[in-house]
Amino acid sequence: MTTSKTPIAILISGRGSNMRALIDACARPDFPARIALVLSNRPDAPGLQVAADAGLETLAIDHKLFGKDREAHERVVHDALQKAGIHVICLAGYMRVLTPFLVTAWEGKMLNIHPSLLPKFPGLHTHERAIAEGEAEHGCTVHLVTAGVDEGPILGQARVPVLKSDTPDSLAARVLEQEHTLYPNVLKTFLA
Repeated sequence: MTTSKTPIAILISGRGSNMRALIDACARPDFPARIALVLSNRPDAPGLQVAADAGLETLAIDHKLFGKDREAHERVVHDALQKAGIHVICLAGYMRVLTPFLVTAWEGKMLNIHPSLLPKFPGLHTHERAIAEGEAEHGCTVHLVTAGVDEGPILGQARVPVLKSDTPDSLAARVLEQEHTLYPNVLKTFLA
C-alpha cells in the first residue's frame, strides 16, 4: 500500500547540514515526507547548491531587498510556500527571527531544531553557555515554532554529556550528530 508523501519545505540560511539529513530521510520509500522546496533568505547560502545537486527545487528570497520590513519579506516567502503546495515547514538553520505574520500563517505546521535542551539556552551561543554554566549534559530540541523565540511545544530532544575537555566546537560537533538523527525521526512521528 503506497501513501502519498507530505510536501514539505526546508528553510535555510547557510550550509544546511540538517537539511542534508532530511534529504537523506525523505529519499527513503517509507519516509512520509517529500521535499517540495528548499528556500533561503540568502542567495549565497551553500545549502542551496547542495539541494540543487540533490535535484530539489530551490529558491532564494533575499531579505536584504526588503530593508527592515521583515513582514514584507515573509509575505513573499509565504506566497512561494503556498505556490509550491507546502504542508509543513522545517527550519534548518534559518537565521531569521520570524514576525507574527509567518508564525500565525503556519501555526502548528512549522518545526525548528535548536542546539540546546530547551527551555535551557534559547537563542544563540548555546554551546558556550552550556559549558560556562557547568552543565552535565547538553543536546538539541525539535519544537513547534510559536511567537516566542525557541519557546514552542517540544516534540523531541536528544542528549549528549558535556565532557571536562569540551570546547564549544567539540560540543557543537557532538550535538550536531544528534540533530541529524533527531530531526528526521521527529518529523516522521509528527507526520504520522
